[in-house]
Amino acid sequence: MPSFLAVDLGATSGRTVLASFDGERITMREFTRFENPQLPLAGHIFWNLPHLYNEILRALRQVKAEDIEIESIGIDTWGCDFAFFDAEGQLLGLPYCYRDPHTDGAMERYFADRMPQHEVYERTGIQFMPFNSLFQLDTLRRSNSPALAQAAKILFIPDALIYMLTGEAVCEYTVASTSQMLNPHLGDLDPELLTTLSLSRERFGRLVQPGVTIGTLTPQVQEATGLGAIPIVAVGSHDTASAVAAVPAEDDRFAYLSCGTWSLLGIESPTPIINADSYAENFTNEGGLDHTTRFLKNITGLWIYEQCRKEWLSTVSPAIDGRVRGVFATIPSDVNALNALCLTSSCDSLIQPDDPRFAHPASMTAAICDYLLETHQPLPETPADYVRIIFRSLAARYRDVVEVLRRLTPITIDRLHVIGGGSRNEFLMQFTADALQMPVIAGPQEGTALGNALVQVRAQGLVSSLTAMRTIIRNSIELKTYLPQA
Repeated sequence: MPSFLAVDLGATSGRTVLASFDGERITMREFTRFENPQLPLAGHIFWNLPHLYNEILRALRQVKAEDIEIESIGIDTWGCDFAFFDAEGQLLGLPYCYRDPHTDGAMERYFADRMPQHEVYERTGIQFMPFNSLFQLDTLRRSNSPALAQAAKILFIPDALIYMLTGEAVCEYTVASTSQMLNPHLGDLDPELLTTLSLSRERFGRLVQPGVTIGTLTPQVQEATGLGAIPIVAVGSHDTASAVAAVPAEDDRFAYLSCGTWSLLGIESPTPIINADSYAENFTNEGGLDHTTRFLKNITGLWIYEQCRKEWLSTVSPAIDGRVRGVFATIPSDVNALNALCLTSSCDSLIQPDDPRFAHPASMTAAICDYLLETHQPLPETPADYVRIIFRSLAARYRDVVEVLRRLTPITIDRLHVIGGGSRNEFLMQFTADALQMPVIAGPQEGTALGNALVQVRAQGLVSSLTAMRTIIRNSIELKTYLPQA
């Protein structure tokens, strides 16, 4: 039975997953797991790319130790961020994290003297966020970054890891599409946008689509792991592209929600949707499998919940609206028990999850209280209140975005498919079904790794199409449906 290794790297943790395919079903086994903490250093926030590379090598050594034969390797990560390499292939410093505040105000600076906002959208169809690669690179150029000046190669994070493993420099389409530098009509990085950054196209890798075999492990990596010349396949290198490929839909009458630290809610479209209405609503057009477009909205997701939980479990009690937390000292350490607290609260206050104050506050609980004070709503008094506020606010935001999707696209939406870790949160799923007043189908929770693996299966010629991939998923996993109760 052929096996494949999916490397799935998120913004807080990473893992490798071993997938086996018997011709009808795919089985998954988590192989290794590791932390991917943001690295605060010298007033900025970075990613420890060498750590991620070493964790991939550790997984490959484990493959060898267990005498497992793998057909290929695929890597997916978050979007927007990138790494610099010199002409000798050496990493030039640590990559900036998209949450680094050095891009605060970056969009406004770019639009003022580089290119008007509307023209950037017409060229890319990408939602405006200050950490998009376009604005990160412009910020580094304005600050005279030595790494940018010396960089012979500028590679997005999955492409950077592939380069470190194979020596092949590529620019995978789906992750490049998150940069706000790719023109979907041209099918490549936009030359005019690159000109505004004083960057040549040659500094980025060759463009590849999901399913292309990029190269094999270098002799050095083979020696370090004990493996042979294992191929690396370009999967949907942006994790959402891999996740959406794993939506177990039987037709096109659905919206999808990739639910994790970020919530990405949208539809699949055969062509980009770039017009005055999508511009006004700040929707994004990202690359998908088989040249499809993921027309979606990026929404701040369970990041808000994760940051609150981190505060509650900290040994240092944050002040909340001038009060020390008291009952917060008894917060459940088990995440499921904490989620269930929402049922013990009747607090009906709501926040706007996409408010900029929730992007990287010193205290998330204080940011929530500040928002509620400004909007004249009751403040939370217990952990249960906070959890209920967050879950209901996310569900309300999902409802609003679905309504905009119905207005902007001709697709009929009669159900929501939820993939990713958030699909396990039965309370958030029920709040969402109630808010949308339509069925919510939860699963697969391991959608990103599953989509990653299935693209590798397809690259071997064992699966013929995206439709066939989704049939395999329905054969392989158990889904749970939540119906509206209110």
